[in-house]
Amino acid sequence: MPNRRRTAAAFTAAATVTGAVVLTAAPAAHAAVVDVNYACETKIGPKSAVSPVDIKAVKNGGSYTITMSFEKGVSDSPVELPKGVMTPRAELVLGGAGSGTVKVKGTPNTAAIPPDTPISIGTLTGTYTPKKNGKVTFTAGTLTVHALGMDAAVCTPKNGPKPSLVLDVTGAAGGGSDAPPPADDPGTSGGTGAELPRTGPLDSAVALGTLGGTVLLTGAAGVLWLTRRTAR
Repeated sequence: MPNRRRTAAAFTAAATVTGAVVLTAAPAAHAAVVDVNYACETKIGPKSAVSPVDIKAVKNGGSYTITMSFEKGVSDSPVELPKGVMTPRAELVLGGAGSGTVKVKGTPNTAAIPPDTPISIGTLTGTYTPKKNGKVTFTAGTLTVHALGMDAAVCTPKNGPKPSLVLDVTGAAGGGSDAPPPADDPGTSGGTGAELPRTGPLDSAVALGTLGGTVLLTGAAGVLWLTRRTAR
């Protein structure tokens, strides 16, 4: 009986410690649906709409599959858009440990869109490959609706939206910095480290000089051998 009590107590303590570890572990990503106020330039004049935007990331090897989802359309068309003629694309602005943009793209509309009806954007997908470790933020950028062979609407966020996703990246290729290599890094232009192999006439001269030295040494060894043989 005492052994059973000690075993139960040990199990409870282990479970408590494990639970504490789980509770205090930091999440790898934090996502939030953000309302984005889009101002759109269209072929029929300016339009505006607010759409909740959700951005998520799924790790895939050394990269991340990024998805951007819209809960509402941001523009409409005065004419019906037949099936398969509309494709949305967008840019996500990186911040924090990241810089630049990530391009995401949707699929063509699977059904006809009636006239004067908000265009459903759906889900856009892209790939992000981190360059250094740290927390990277993803914020909604320019959205473009391509329809009937042209960019029918170009929409820009006007309310300075907050990031929809904060991604904690570790083990990124290139380590901890995007900075260029220092000037004295071996193998870089203008560096003072190990030199790259040389080619051209100068190399030929060096090679001939080395060959000449070898011939001279060989000749001296031959004369010394003959002198010793004659002396005997």
